[in-house]
Amino acid sequence: MARPSKPLISRSNAAEAALEVIDEVGLEELSLSLVARKLGVRPPSLYHHFKDKSELLQEVARMMLVRMPTVNDATQSFEEQIIARCVVTRRTLLKHPNAAPLILRYFPRHLLLAAYERAAAEEPYPTAIHLTVIDAIEKYTFGTALFQASAEVRGIAPMPPVDAARYPSFAKAVADNPFGDEELFVESLRMFLVGVRQRLATETIGKPLDQIG
Repeated sequence: MARPSKPLISRSNAAEAALEVIDEVGLEELSLSLVARKLGVRPPSLYHHFKDKSELLQEVARMMLVRMPTVNDATQSFEEQIIARCVVTRRTLLKHPNAAPLILRYFPRHLLLAAYERAAAEEPYPTAIHLTVIDAIEKYTFGTALFQASAEVRGIAPMPPVDAARYPSFAKAVADNPFGDEELFVESLRMFLVGVRQRLATETIGKPLDQIG
């Protein structure tokens, strides 16, 4: 029997198969047997490329990150470019809600440190606050994506019904909110970035709010 011209398994196609399995049955139900079946091979074949299931899942997480579309529009301000990239990142993760929690197991900054180098190099702010901005944007983007993904996987609404009689202030805030989920995400990022510019303009970086006159 002739040997195939190309190997049946590579790290990339195994990760792709694993992501398909996660999409179909969920992260907790993933097994090497299901991935092997998806590839049409026997489970031991996967150990030629991955030492264990954890290493395979790490590759799935890395694959989701590197496949995020590039956003680079020189006509936009730095802040609007950052927002556009965050929106793309969030949308990409929400395409695979079952797999999104992998970002909590395998931190993006551990997998793609070069991307953080580019982010720091592009920032127009003083280097003293580069990490502040990167950290806040990263955690907010991934955090909101994971929150939304969890709601989708569990089949519940991100915002429960709010009884106006018991919680009048919060009920009014929910009722008066003009934004959908993604719009709310974008507006929150804009507020944060406007705040960064304002803090720089008033030279109040590092000072508590009650010390800002």
